[in-house]
Amino acid sequence: MISLSNVTHRHPDILSGTPVFAGTRVPVRSLFDYLEGGDTLEEFLHQFPSVKREQAISVLDAAYESVTADAYSAG
Repeated sequence: MISLSNVTHRHPDILSGTPVFAGTRVPVRSLFDYLEGGDTLEEFLHQFPSVKREQAISVLDAAYESVTADAYSAG
């Protein structure tokens, strides 16, 4: 499983503890909101230039691993 400790951050004084991309005040949820809305990763990164591509990819990889973890053991 991918460790998100260097990619995301959560602190009660930053957006009331909402997970954000490390070094920013951009909520991780914003990435998923953009993708759900039909926007591309490129559009998200353009709107939030403080988020690094590697951070966004790491979050997406972690979400993928989380969703598919049980699928591998079921086969």
